[in-house]
Amino acid sequence: MRRDVPIVITAVVGVIFLLSYFTPHPPLNVLHNSASDIVMIIAAFSILLGVLNLIRVNLDKVSKKKRDWPFSIVLIAGFLIMTIVGLFFSKGRNFMEFGTNFRYLYDNVYNPLSSTMFSILAFFIASASYRAFRARNLEATLLLVAAFVVMLGRVPIGYYLSSWIPAGFRLGDVATWIMDFPQTAGQRAIMIGIALGVASTSIRIILGLERTYLGGE
Repeated sequence: MRRDVPIVITAVVGVIFLLSYFTPHPPLNVLHNSASDIVMIIAAFSILLGVLNLIRVNLDKVSKKKRDWPFSIVLIAGFLIMTIVGLFFSKGRNFMEFGTNFRYLYDNVYNPLSSTMFSILAFFIASASYRAFRARNLEATLLLVAAFVVMLGRVPIGYYLSSWIPAGFRLGDVATWIMDFPQTAGQRAIMIGIALGVASTSIRIILGLERTYLGGE
């Protein structure tokens, strides 16, 4: 019974969303809007639970002095500072407006940290690219050549090295062609595959065949 009720609710809501997409008229659109509001409320509480769980896990890490526990102190302190400043020291207007204390911290602390994280990711991307682009077979060789042409074609040195080649065959032109045609074709194929996967999974959930979201099964 504990599993049957969530399955029935999921199936009913899924059918309402599906039918309202094709027939956006009462009463389906009213039910769709109501269900959307409920989903937003549940998502808000889920974020709150996630935040509380994050604090609990890091406090436990600090109290037991597990590996890298000083970083947990930094995380908790940063969370508390941003929350307190946003709630109590940015009153009278939107806390994200320019000139508020929260926006000052966001622009001068959070954004630089975010940029640093993305710059660190560049090294992981370079490492993954090295492993992926090794010319082990024909497909990997084509990927390596295409990546080399696109990277050179996107920087000034690529235009300089191919400036003597007739227009339309320079590195920049070839890179643009690769991005507009082969890359777009591959991207669309991936998106079609994702759409088919989402559709099939949604149907399985509505029919009660997919129950992994309940946990356990």
